[in-house]
Amino acid sequence: MQDWLAERAQASPEKLALIVGEQRWSYGALNQLVNVTCAKLQAQGIQASDFVAVLLPNGLPYICLVHALARLGAILVPLNTRLTPGELRWQIEHVGAKWLLLDKIDPELLIENCEQLIVNETWLAQNHSFTIHNSQFTIHNYQSLVFTSGTSGRPKGVLLTFGNHFWSANASAYRLGIDPNDIWLSVLPLYHVGGLAVLFRSALYGTAVSLHTRFDLPSINHDLDNNPITLISLVPTMLHRLLQSRTFWPASLRLILLGGAAATPELMQQANRLPRDRSSVNSEESIHNSQFTIHNSQLPLVAPTYGLTEAASQVATMLPADAARKPGSAGRPLMFTSVKIVDENGEERPSHEIGEIVVTGPTVMAGYFDKNIHRGERGEHREKKTSASSALSAVDSSIHTGDLGYLDADGDLWIVQRRSDLIVSGGENIYPAEVEAVLREHTAVTEACVVGIADAEWGQRVVAMVQIAENATVSPDELITFCREHLAGYKIPRHIQLVEQLPLTASGKIGRQQVAEQLQDLD
Repeated sequence: MQDWLAERAQASPEKLALIVGEQRWSYGALNQLVNVTCAKLQAQGIQASDFVAVLLPNGLPYICLVHALARLGAILVPLNTRLTPGELRWQIEHVGAKWLLLDKIDPELLIENCEQLIVNETWLAQNHSFTIHNSQFTIHNYQSLVFTSGTSGRPKGVLLTFGNHFWSANASAYRLGIDPNDIWLSVLPLYHVGGLAVLFRSALYGTAVSLHTRFDLPSINHDLDNNPITLISLVPTMLHRLLQSRTFWPASLRLILLGGAAATPELMQQANRLPRDRSSVNSEESIHNSQFTIHNSQLPLVAPTYGLTEAASQVATMLPADAARKPGSAGRPLMFTSVKIVDENGEERPSHEIGEIVVTGPTVMAGYFDKNIHRGERGEHREKKTSASSALSAVDSSIHTGDLGYLDADGDLWIVQRRSDLIVSGGENIYPAEVEAVLREHTAVTEACVVGIADAEWGQRVVAMVQIAENATVSPDELITFCREHLAGYKIPRHIQLVEQLPLTASGKIGRQQVAEQLQDLD
Protein backbone atom coordinates (compact mmCIF):
# COMPACT_ATOMS: atom_id res chain seq x y z
CA MET A 1 0.00 0.00 0.00
CA GLN A 2 1.17 3.54 -0.72
CA ASP A 3 0.85 6.14 2.01
CA TRP A 4 -2.32 8.21 1.94
CA LEU A 5 -0.79 11.36 0.45
CA ALA A 6 0.76 9.38 -2.41
CA GLU A 7 -2.58 7.67 -3.07
CA ARG A 8 -4.40 11.01 -3.05
CA ALA A 9 -1.83 12.67 -5.34
CA GLN A 10 -2.25 9.83 -7.81
CA ALA A 11 -6.07 10.01 -7.68
CA SER A 12 -6.50 13.81 -7.85
CA PRO A 13 -3.16 15.58 -8.44
CA GLU A 14 -4.74 18.95 -9.32
CA LYS A 15 -7.07 19.07 -6.33
CA LEU A 16 -6.34 21.80 -3.77
CA ALA A 17 -4.51 20.32 -0.77
CA LEU A 18 -3.11 23.13 1.32
CA ILE A 19 -3.36 26.85 1.96
CA VAL A 20 -0.81 28.67 4.11
CA GLY A 21 -1.35 32.43 4.00
CA GLU A 22 -1.43 33.46 0.34
CA GLN A 23 0.26 30.28 -0.89
CA ARG A 24 -1.54 27.22 -2.25
CA TRP A 25 -0.45 23.72 -3.17
CA SER A 26 -2.26 21.00 -5.05
CA TYR A 27 -1.95 17.37 -3.95
CA GLY A 28 0.48 16.74 -6.78
CA ALA A 29 2.69 19.66 -5.78
CA LEU A 30 2.57 18.77 -2.09
CA ASN A 31 3.46 15.16 -2.89
CA GLN A 32 6.53 16.32 -4.82
CA LEU A 33 7.68 18.44 -1.86
CA VAL A 34 7.25 15.42 0.41
CA ASN A 35 9.41 13.37 -1.98
CA VAL A 36 12.11 16.03 -1.68
CA THR A 37 11.76 15.92 2.09
CA CYS A 38 12.05 12.13 2.11
CA ALA A 39 15.23 12.23 0.03
CA LYS A 40 16.85 14.77 2.32
CA LEU A 41 15.89 12.89 5.47
CA GLN A 42 17.29 9.68 4.03
CA ALA A 43 20.49 11.48 3.06
CA GLN A 44 20.89 12.44 6.73
CA GLY A 45 20.47 8.81 7.78
CA ILE A 46 16.88 8.71 9.02
CA GLN A 47 15.46 5.21 8.60
CA ALA A 48 12.29 3.24 9.25
CA SER A 49 11.45 2.79 12.96
CA ASP A 50 13.58 5.76 14.06
CA PHE A 51 11.95 8.02 16.61
CA VAL A 52 12.23 11.52 15.12
CA ALA A 53 11.44 14.48 17.38
CA VAL A 54 10.05 17.61 15.69
CA LEU A 55 10.04 21.06 17.32
CA LEU A 56 8.55 23.40 14.75
CA PRO A 57 5.67 25.85 14.40
CA ASN A 58 2.77 25.02 12.11
CA GLY A 59 3.75 25.53 8.47
CA LEU A 60 4.64 23.88 5.17
CA PRO A 61 7.89 22.27 6.46
CA TYR A 62 6.02 20.59 9.32
CA ILE A 63 3.31 19.23 7.02
CA CYS A 64 5.95 17.85 4.66
CA LEU A 65 7.71 16.19 7.58
CA VAL A 66 4.51 14.54 8.85
CA HIS A 67 3.90 12.93 5.47
CA ALA A 68 7.59 12.21 4.76
CA LEU A 69 8.14 10.37 8.03
CA ALA A 70 5.04 8.29 7.28
CA ARG A 71 6.47 7.45 3.85
CA LEU A 72 9.81 6.44 5.34
CA GLY A 73 8.28 4.44 8.18
CA ALA A 74 9.89 6.64 10.86
CA ILE A 75 7.89 7.57 13.96
CA LEU A 76 7.02 11.23 14.52
CA VAL A 77 7.53 12.61 18.05
CA PRO A 78 5.88 16.05 17.94
CA LEU A 79 7.12 18.36 20.69
CA ASN A 80 5.12 21.13 22.30
CA THR A 81 6.77 24.44 21.33
CA ARG A 82 5.57 26.00 24.60
CA LEU A 83 7.61 23.70 26.85
CA THR A 84 10.81 24.71 28.62
CA PRO A 85 14.17 23.26 27.52
CA GLY A 86 14.16 21.02 30.60
CA GLU A 87 10.75 19.59 29.77
CA LEU A 88 11.75 19.06 26.13
CA ARG A 89 15.03 17.37 27.03
CA TRP A 90 13.22 14.88 29.26
CA GLN A 91 10.83 13.90 26.45
CA ILE A 92 13.59 13.56 23.84
CA GLU A 93 15.77 11.47 26.14
CA HIS A 94 12.83 9.39 27.37
CA VAL A 95 12.01 8.10 23.87
CA GLY A 96 15.65 7.90 22.81
CA ALA A 97 15.01 10.07 19.73
CA LYS A 98 17.96 9.92 17.34
CA TRP A 99 16.94 13.12 15.59
CA LEU A 100 15.61 16.52 16.57
CA LEU A 101 14.22 18.54 13.66
CA LEU A 102 13.86 22.27 14.33
CA ASP A 103 14.16 25.62 12.55
CA LYS A 104 17.43 26.66 14.25
CA ILE A 105 20.10 25.00 16.36
CA ASP A 106 19.26 25.19 20.05
CA PRO A 107 22.29 24.88 22.38
CA GLU A 108 19.97 24.11 25.32
CA LEU A 109 18.72 21.00 23.50
CA LEU A 110 22.08 19.49 22.60
CA ILE A 111 21.65 15.88 23.69
CA GLU A 112 24.03 12.97 23.37
CA ASN A 113 23.09 10.55 20.56
CA CYS A 114 20.46 12.96 19.22
CA GLU A 115 21.41 14.97 16.15
CA GLN A 116 19.83 18.36 15.46
CA LEU A 117 18.74 19.04 11.88
CA ILE A 118 17.51 22.42 10.66
CA VAL A 119 14.34 22.19 8.56
CA ASN A 120 12.74 25.24 6.92
CA GLU A 121 11.27 26.32 3.57
CA THR A 122 14.74 26.92 2.11
CA TRP A 123 15.61 23.36 3.06
CA LEU A 124 12.69 22.23 0.87
CA ALA A 125 14.28 23.65 -2.30
CA GLN A 126 13.91 21.23 -5.22
CA ASN A 127 16.62 18.63 -5.81
CA HIS A 128 17.48 17.88 -9.44
CA SER A 129 17.53 14.13 -8.87
CA PHE A 130 16.97 11.85 -5.94
CA THR A 131 16.00 8.33 -5.03
CA ILE A 132 13.62 7.42 -2.21
CA HIS A 133 13.64 4.05 -0.49
CA ASN A 134 10.05 3.89 0.75
CA SER A 135 9.16 1.75 3.75
CA GLN A 136 6.32 -0.75 3.55
CA PHE A 137 3.24 1.24 4.60
CA THR A 138 0.52 -0.50 6.61
CA ILE A 139 -2.12 0.97 8.86
CA HIS A 140 -0.69 -1.02 11.78
CA ASN A 141 2.56 0.99 11.68
CA TYR A 142 3.12 3.53 14.43
CA GLN A 143 2.49 7.03 13.07
CA SER A 144 3.49 9.06 16.12
CA LEU A 145 4.31 9.16 19.77
CA VAL A 146 2.33 12.10 21.18
CA PHE A 147 2.99 13.20 24.73
CA THR A 148 0.05 13.86 26.99
CA SER A 149 -0.08 14.89 30.63
CA GLY A 150 0.40 12.14 33.18
CA THR A 151 -1.28 11.86 36.56
CA SER A 152 2.08 11.09 38.18
CA GLY A 153 3.42 14.47 37.08
CA ARG A 154 5.40 13.14 34.11
CA PRO A 155 3.95 13.17 30.58
CA LYS A 156 2.99 9.88 28.96
CA GLY A 157 3.88 8.97 25.39
CA VAL A 158 0.80 7.86 23.45
CA LEU A 159 1.59 5.50 20.57
CA LEU A 160 -0.83 6.11 17.69
CA THR A 161 -1.01 3.96 14.57
CA PHE A 162 -2.19 4.89 11.09
CA GLY A 163 -5.09 2.56 11.81
CA ASN A 164 -6.13 4.79 14.71
CA HIS A 165 -6.23 7.79 12.34
CA PHE A 166 -7.96 5.80 9.60
CA TRP A 167 -10.86 4.67 11.77
CA SER A 168 -11.12 8.11 13.35
CA ALA A 169 -11.31 9.76 9.91
CA ASN A 170 -14.03 7.35 8.79
CA ALA A 171 -16.06 7.81 11.96
CA SER A 172 -15.77 11.60 11.85
CA ALA A 173 -16.87 11.69 8.21
CA TYR A 174 -19.86 9.48 9.01
CA ARG A 175 -20.96 11.88 11.77
CA LEU A 176 -20.08 15.26 10.23
CA GLY A 177 -20.36 14.55 6.51
CA ILE A 178 -17.96 15.50 3.72
CA ASP A 179 -18.28 18.12 0.99
CA PRO A 180 -15.82 17.53 -1.91
CA ASN A 181 -14.89 21.22 -1.67
CA ASP A 182 -14.41 21.30 2.08
CA ILE A 183 -11.64 23.58 3.32
CA TRP A 184 -10.81 22.94 6.98
CA LEU A 185 -9.31 25.96 8.76
CA SER A 186 -6.86 24.46 11.24
CA VAL A 187 -5.17 26.53 13.89
CA LEU A 188 -4.58 23.61 16.25
CA PRO A 189 -0.84 22.96 16.74
CA LEU A 190 0.58 19.93 14.96
CA TYR A 191 1.98 18.67 18.27
CA HIS A 192 -1.67 18.03 19.28
CA VAL A 193 -3.50 15.00 17.98
CA GLY A 194 -6.30 17.28 16.74
CA GLY A 195 -3.89 19.07 14.41
CA LEU A 196 -2.48 15.80 13.05
CA ALA A 197 -5.98 14.37 12.58
CA VAL A 198 -7.00 17.20 10.25
CA LEU A 199 -4.01 16.51 7.96
CA PHE A 200 -4.67 12.80 7.59
CA ARG A 201 -8.43 13.19 7.25
CA SER A 202 -8.02 15.72 4.46
CA ALA A 203 -5.67 13.44 2.52
CA LEU A 204 -8.12 10.55 2.90
CA TYR A 205 -11.12 12.70 1.94
CA GLY A 206 -9.38 14.62 -0.88
CA THR A 207 -10.26 17.94 0.73
CA ALA A 208 -8.11 20.96 1.65
CA VAL A 209 -6.54 22.38 4.82
CA SER A 210 -6.00 26.06 5.49
CA LEU A 211 -3.22 25.94 8.08
CA HIS A 212 -2.41 28.78 10.46
CA THR A 213 0.84 29.13 12.35
CA ARG A 214 -0.94 30.25 15.49
CA PHE A 215 -4.22 31.69 16.70
CA ASP A 216 -3.95 35.19 15.25
CA LEU A 217 -7.34 36.93 15.05
CA PRO A 218 -6.59 39.22 12.05
CA SER A 219 -5.27 36.39 9.89
CA ILE A 220 -8.06 33.99 10.86
CA ASN A 221 -10.74 36.59 10.18
CA HIS A 222 -9.11 37.43 6.85
CA ASP A 223 -9.16 33.74 5.95
CA LEU A 224 -12.82 33.36 6.93
CA ASP A 225 -13.79 36.44 4.93
CA ASN A 226 -11.76 35.76 1.79
CA ASN A 227 -11.70 31.98 1.35
CA PRO A 228 -14.66 29.59 1.26
CA ILE A 229 -13.86 27.98 4.61
CA THR A 230 -16.37 25.25 5.44
CA LEU A 231 -15.04 23.84 8.73
CA ILE A 232 -12.99 25.17 11.61
CA SER A 233 -11.67 23.44 14.74
CA LEU A 234 -11.50 25.53 17.90
CA VAL A 235 -11.22 25.26 21.65
CA PRO A 236 -13.66 27.38 23.71
CA THR A 237 -11.08 30.09 24.43
CA MET A 238 -10.50 30.58 20.70
CA LEU A 239 -14.22 30.74 19.97
CA HIS A 240 -14.69 33.26 22.79
CA ARG A 241 -12.04 35.54 21.27
CA LEU A 242 -13.31 35.06 17.74
CA LEU A 243 -16.82 36.09 18.75
CA GLN A 244 -15.45 39.31 20.21
CA SER A 245 -14.06 40.22 16.79
CA ARG A 246 -16.86 39.20 14.42
CA THR A 247 -20.39 40.30 13.58
CA PHE A 248 -21.18 37.47 11.12
CA TRP A 249 -20.08 34.04 9.95
CA PRO A 250 -19.18 33.52 6.28
CA ALA A 251 -21.85 31.91 4.10
CA SER A 252 -19.64 28.93 3.26
CA LEU A 253 -19.10 27.84 6.88
CA ARG A 254 -21.03 24.68 7.71
CA LEU A 255 -19.54 23.57 11.03
CA ILE A 256 -17.49 24.70 14.03
CA LEU A 257 -15.98 21.66 15.77
CA LEU A 258 -15.55 22.69 19.40
CA GLY A 259 -13.44 20.56 21.73
CA GLY A 260 -10.46 20.50 24.06
CA ALA A 261 -12.48 21.69 27.07
CA ALA A 262 -16.06 22.02 28.24
CA ALA A 263 -17.98 24.78 26.47
CA THR A 264 -20.72 26.69 28.25
CA PRO A 265 -24.22 26.69 26.72
CA GLU A 266 -24.00 30.50 26.66
CA LEU A 267 -20.89 30.42 24.47
CA MET A 268 -22.51 28.01 22.03
CA GLN A 269 -25.71 30.06 21.91
CA GLN A 270 -23.75 33.23 21.21
CA ALA A 271 -21.92 31.55 18.34
CA ASN A 272 -25.10 30.10 16.87
CA ARG A 273 -26.90 33.46 17.04
CA LEU A 274 -24.28 35.19 14.90
CA PRO A 275 -25.79 35.72 11.42
CA ARG A 276 -24.25 34.60 8.14
CA ASP A 277 -23.26 37.06 5.43
CA ARG A 278 -24.06 35.66 2.00
CA SER A 279 -21.68 38.10 0.33
CA SER A 280 -18.72 37.41 2.61
CA VAL A 281 -16.79 35.22 0.15
CA ASN A 282 -15.99 35.78 -3.50
CA SER A 283 -15.28 32.25 -4.65
CA GLU A 284 -13.77 33.19 -8.00
CA GLU A 285 -11.24 35.54 -6.44
CA SER A 286 -10.32 33.38 -3.46
CA ILE A 287 -10.08 29.85 -4.90
CA HIS A 288 -10.03 29.46 -8.67
CA ASN A 289 -12.96 27.40 -9.96
CA SER A 290 -14.05 26.43 -6.46
CA GLN A 291 -17.72 26.06 -5.63
CA PHE A 292 -19.24 26.22 -2.21
CA THR A 293 -22.65 25.98 -0.65
CA ILE A 294 -24.43 28.93 0.92
CA HIS A 295 -25.88 27.44 4.10
CA ASN A 296 -29.14 28.33 5.79
CA SER A 297 -28.42 31.30 8.03
CA GLN A 298 -30.82 29.97 10.70
CA LEU A 299 -29.06 26.63 11.22
CA PRO A 300 -26.71 26.34 14.23
CA LEU A 301 -23.02 25.77 13.56
CA VAL A 302 -21.36 24.56 16.77
CA ALA A 303 -20.68 20.81 17.14
CA PRO A 304 -19.32 20.05 20.63
CA THR A 305 -16.97 17.09 20.80
CA TYR A 306 -15.33 14.99 23.49
CA GLY A 307 -12.04 13.34 22.72
CA LEU A 308 -8.59 12.49 23.98
CA THR A 309 -5.13 11.88 22.62
CA GLU A 310 -5.36 8.20 23.54
CA ALA A 311 -8.32 7.80 21.14
CA ALA A 312 -6.86 9.74 18.19
CA SER A 313 -9.05 12.81 18.93
CA GLN A 314 -12.85 12.46 18.59
CA VAL A 315 -14.77 9.98 20.74
CA ALA A 316 -18.24 11.54 20.80
CA THR A 317 -19.61 14.46 18.81
CA MET A 318 -23.03 16.08 18.70
CA LEU A 319 -24.33 17.67 15.50
CA PRO A 320 -25.09 21.40 15.79
CA ALA A 321 -28.89 21.12 15.63
CA ASP A 322 -28.91 18.48 18.38
CA ALA A 323 -26.39 20.44 20.46
CA ALA A 324 -28.58 23.55 20.28
CA ARG A 325 -31.51 21.45 21.51
CA LYS A 326 -29.49 19.70 24.24
CA PRO A 327 -26.69 22.10 25.30
CA GLY A 328 -24.01 20.62 27.52
CA SER A 329 -23.87 17.15 26.00
CA ALA A 330 -21.05 15.81 23.83
CA GLY A 331 -23.47 13.54 21.96
CA ARG A 332 -23.28 9.88 21.03
CA PRO A 333 -20.03 7.99 20.48
CA LEU A 334 -18.80 7.98 16.88
CA MET A 335 -19.21 5.00 14.58
CA PHE A 336 -17.03 1.98 15.54
CA THR A 337 -16.53 3.42 19.06
CA SER A 338 -18.43 2.47 22.18
CA VAL A 339 -18.57 4.26 25.51
CA LYS A 340 -19.69 2.83 28.81
CA ILE A 341 -19.81 4.24 32.32
CA VAL A 342 -18.39 2.08 35.12
CA ASP A 343 -18.16 2.28 38.89
CA GLU A 344 -15.00 1.86 40.96
CA ASN A 345 -15.29 -1.92 40.59
CA GLY A 346 -15.55 -1.79 36.81
CA GLU A 347 -19.27 -2.61 36.81
CA GLU A 348 -21.35 -0.82 34.18
CA ARG A 349 -23.66 1.88 35.53
CA PRO A 350 -27.20 2.57 34.28
CA SER A 351 -28.33 5.72 32.47
CA HIS A 352 -27.91 9.03 34.31
CA GLU A 353 -25.57 7.56 36.94
CA ILE A 354 -22.10 9.09 37.09
CA GLY A 355 -18.98 6.97 36.75
CA GLU A 356 -15.71 6.64 34.88
CA ILE A 357 -15.84 6.88 31.08
CA VAL A 358 -14.43 3.81 29.31
CA VAL A 359 -13.81 4.04 25.56
CA THR A 360 -13.51 0.98 23.31
CA GLY A 361 -12.81 0.78 19.59
CA PRO A 362 -10.23 0.89 16.79
CA THR A 363 -9.25 4.52 17.43
CA VAL A 364 -7.84 3.68 20.87
CA MET A 365 -4.04 3.91 20.99
CA ALA A 366 -1.66 0.98 20.63
CA GLY A 367 -0.49 1.73 24.17
CA TYR A 368 1.68 4.04 26.23
CA PHE A 369 5.36 4.18 25.32
CA ASP A 370 7.52 1.89 27.42
CA LYS A 371 11.23 2.54 26.98
CA ASN A 372 12.00 -1.03 28.05
CA ILE A 373 9.98 -2.31 25.10
CA HIS A 374 10.20 0.32 22.38
CA ARG A 375 13.80 1.56 22.49
CA GLY A 376 15.54 -1.58 21.20
CA GLU A 377 17.26 -2.10 17.87
CA ARG A 378 15.25 -1.57 14.67
CA GLY A 379 13.37 -4.61 13.50
CA GLU A 380 13.74 -6.55 16.75
CA HIS A 381 10.43 -8.17 17.68
CA ARG A 382 8.86 -7.20 20.97
CA GLU A 383 6.59 -8.91 23.39
CA LYS A 384 3.30 -10.04 21.82
CA LYS A 385 5.30 -10.18 18.58
CA THR A 386 4.97 -6.48 17.82
CA SER A 387 7.90 -4.71 16.22
CA ALA A 388 9.43 -1.38 17.08
CA SER A 389 7.39 0.28 14.34
CA SER A 390 4.06 -1.53 14.46
CA ALA A 391 1.30 -2.66 16.77
CA LEU A 392 -1.10 -5.56 16.94
CA SER A 393 -4.02 -5.31 14.54
CA ALA A 394 -6.69 -5.60 17.24
CA VAL A 395 -9.60 -3.22 16.67
CA ASP A 396 -11.29 -3.40 20.07
CA SER A 397 -8.81 -1.81 22.47
CA SER A 398 -10.23 -0.11 25.57
CA ILE A 399 -9.07 2.71 27.77
CA HIS A 400 -10.27 3.82 31.18
CA THR A 401 -10.12 7.58 30.67
CA GLY A 402 -10.28 8.72 34.28
CA ASP A 403 -12.93 11.22 33.17
CA LEU A 404 -16.27 11.24 34.98
CA GLY A 405 -19.56 11.37 33.13
CA TYR A 406 -22.86 9.68 32.40
CA LEU A 407 -25.00 8.53 29.50
CA ASP A 408 -28.57 9.77 29.33
CA ALA A 409 -31.59 7.78 28.15
CA ASP A 410 -30.82 8.72 24.52
CA GLY A 411 -27.27 7.39 24.78
CA ASP A 412 -25.74 10.89 24.72
CA LEU A 413 -22.61 11.46 26.77
CA TRP A 414 -22.37 14.15 29.44
CA ILE A 415 -18.97 15.07 30.89
CA VAL A 416 -19.02 15.85 34.61
CA GLN A 417 -15.30 16.20 35.30
CA ARG A 418 -12.32 15.75 33.04
CA ARG A 419 -9.67 13.39 34.36
CA SER A 420 -10.25 13.91 38.04
CA ASP A 421 -8.15 16.93 38.98
CA LEU A 422 -7.15 17.86 35.44
CA ILE A 423 -7.08 21.59 34.69
CA VAL A 424 -8.00 22.58 31.13
CA SER A 425 -6.89 26.14 30.36
CA GLY A 426 -7.23 27.48 26.84
CA GLY A 427 -7.51 23.93 25.52
CA GLU A 428 -4.22 22.85 27.16
CA ASN A 429 -4.25 20.00 29.67
CA ILE A 430 -2.48 20.72 32.97
CA TYR A 431 -2.10 18.12 35.70
CA PRO A 432 -1.75 19.66 39.17
CA ALA A 433 0.75 16.95 40.21
CA GLU A 434 3.36 18.29 37.79
CA VAL A 435 3.03 21.90 39.02
CA GLU A 436 2.91 20.81 42.67
CA ALA A 437 6.12 18.81 42.23
CA VAL A 438 7.92 21.92 40.95
CA LEU A 439 6.63 24.09 43.82
CA ARG A 440 7.81 21.52 46.37
CA GLU A 441 11.32 21.74 44.93
CA HIS A 442 11.61 25.26 46.38
CA THR A 443 13.38 25.19 49.74
CA ALA A 444 10.74 27.38 51.39
CA VAL A 445 7.85 25.10 50.44
CA THR A 446 6.73 22.04 52.39
CA GLU A 447 3.49 21.29 50.53
CA ALA A 448 1.39 22.66 47.65
CA CYS A 449 -2.06 22.21 46.19
CA VAL A 450 -2.76 23.37 42.63
CA VAL A 451 -6.30 23.73 41.31
CA GLY A 452 -8.14 25.28 38.40
CA ILE A 453 -10.76 27.97 38.96
CA ALA A 454 -13.34 29.20 36.49
CA ASP A 455 -12.23 31.84 34.00
CA ALA A 456 -14.50 33.44 31.38
CA GLU A 457 -11.79 33.55 28.70
CA TRP A 458 -9.57 30.55 29.43
CA GLY A 459 -12.16 28.14 30.81
CA GLN A 460 -9.95 27.64 33.85
CA ARG A 461 -6.87 29.34 35.23
CA VAL A 462 -4.18 27.77 37.41
CA VAL A 463 -3.93 28.88 41.04
CA ALA A 464 -2.13 27.40 44.04
CA MET A 465 -2.18 27.30 47.81
CA VAL A 466 1.29 26.75 49.21
CA GLN A 467 2.32 25.70 52.71
CA ILE A 468 5.52 27.44 53.77
CA ALA A 469 8.21 25.89 55.97
CA GLU A 470 8.56 27.23 59.50
CA ASN A 471 10.72 30.38 59.64
CA ALA A 472 10.97 30.45 55.82
CA THR A 473 10.53 33.69 53.91
CA VAL A 474 9.30 33.76 50.34
CA SER A 475 6.81 35.78 48.32
CA PRO A 476 4.19 34.57 45.82
CA ASP A 477 6.03 36.44 43.05
CA GLU A 478 9.27 34.62 43.87
CA LEU A 479 7.49 31.26 43.63
CA ILE A 480 5.92 32.21 40.30
CA THR A 481 9.38 33.19 39.00
CA PHE A 482 10.70 29.85 40.23
CA CYS A 483 7.94 28.00 38.37
CA ARG A 484 8.70 29.93 35.20
CA GLU A 485 12.20 28.41 35.18
CA HIS A 486 10.80 24.87 35.16
CA LEU A 487 7.38 24.94 33.50
CA ALA A 488 5.75 26.05 30.28
CA GLY A 489 3.97 29.38 30.58
CA TYR A 490 0.45 27.96 30.49
CA LYS A 491 1.20 25.74 33.52
CA ILE A 492 2.39 28.55 35.82
CA PRO A 493 0.00 29.54 38.63
CA ARG A 494 -1.56 32.95 38.06
CA HIS A 495 -1.99 33.42 41.80
CA ILE A 496 -0.34 31.78 44.81
CA GLN A 497 -1.73 32.02 48.32
CA LEU A 498 0.72 31.32 51.15
CA VAL A 499 -0.56 29.48 54.25
CA GLU A 500 0.87 27.89 57.38
CA GLN A 501 -1.24 24.75 56.94
CA LEU A 502 -3.16 23.37 53.94
CA PRO A 503 -6.73 22.24 54.68
CA LEU A 504 -7.04 18.50 55.22
CA THR A 505 -9.86 16.00 54.83
CA ALA A 506 -11.00 13.70 57.62
CA SER A 507 -8.66 11.02 56.29
CA GLY A 508 -5.69 13.39 56.45
CA LYS A 509 -5.45 14.06 52.72
CA ILE A 510 -5.14 17.56 51.31
CA GLY A 511 -8.63 19.03 50.94
CA ARG A 512 -8.42 19.87 47.26
CA GLN A 513 -12.07 20.86 47.07
CA GLN A 514 -11.67 23.17 50.09
CA VAL A 515 -8.65 24.80 48.44
CA ALA A 516 -10.60 25.36 45.24
CA GLU A 517 -13.49 26.91 47.16
CA GLN A 518 -11.17 29.26 49.06
CA LEU A 519 -9.39 30.38 45.89
CA GLN A 520 -12.50 30.58 43.68
CA ASP A 521 -13.23 34.26 44.32
CA LEU A 522 -9.76 35.54 43.43
CA ASP A 523 -9.58 38.51 41.07
